[in-house]
Amino acid sequence: MNSYRKTAIIVGILFLLTEITSITGLLLYHPILNDPNYIIKNPVNEAQVLWGAFCEVMLVFVNIGTAITLFPVLKKYNESMALGAVCFRVLEAIIIIIGIISLLAIVTLNHEFLKEINPNTSFYLIAGKLLLTIHNWTFLFGPNLVLGPSTFFTAYLLYKSKLISPVIAILGMIGGPLISASSLLVMFGVFLQISVWGAVLALPVFGYEVSLAIWLLVKGFNSPIIADDLSTKITQFGRD
Repeated sequence: MNSYRKTAIIVGILFLLTEITSITGLLLYHPILNDPNYIIKNPVNEAQVLWGAFCEVMLVFVNIGTAITLFPVLKKYNESMALGAVCFRVLEAIIIIIGIISLLAIVTLNHEFLKEINPNTSFYLIAGKLLLTIHNWTFLFGPNLVLGPSTFFTAYLLYKSKLISPVIAILGMIGGPLISASSLLVMFGVFLQISVWGAVLALPVFGYEVSLAIWLLVKGFNSPIIADDLSTKITQFGRD
């Protein structure tokens, strides 16, 4: 198996893992995201929340992994854009980490609340609401606003290089700007992030990442990159 096929398989697996870990993490966070009084209650669902945080930590690693693994391939066509895709992926990961920390802080404060003999309930509720609000904003800016540019850069270079189906690449080039536009519309109160319009505008990015993963796992990269690489090696050998 050549190195390009191995790279395609790794990238395909990583993209599938981004979808699995992000969706699973969101589902596991349900008790803490949907109960404003979680911080003052008995931690019945704490293990579930911690597993949600674990899934998002995995999401951080696989997010960065997709960009780093693709970088050596995409830089052959435009190094600046390939580097931009990596930078935006790293920025997305940093924002996600801030969201994870904010929810874990609620878990910690919940322990402190239960330890106190006469806790200030209002203080804890305000702190919990603040931390939850921080998480909600990171959920908007990380996997939405910042995801857009990295998706567009990657999809554009894949389209330019003809390494994958142009249909998949075009879907990513459309989905990237749409997901960023969606986050701005949510920020200005046009609609909620978890809504019909939010789902509609996020669907192209989801479809792009899943179809890209399947394409890379089943078919791998198309031949141009291999042909170009062989041509370069032959040219260099001739010069030597």
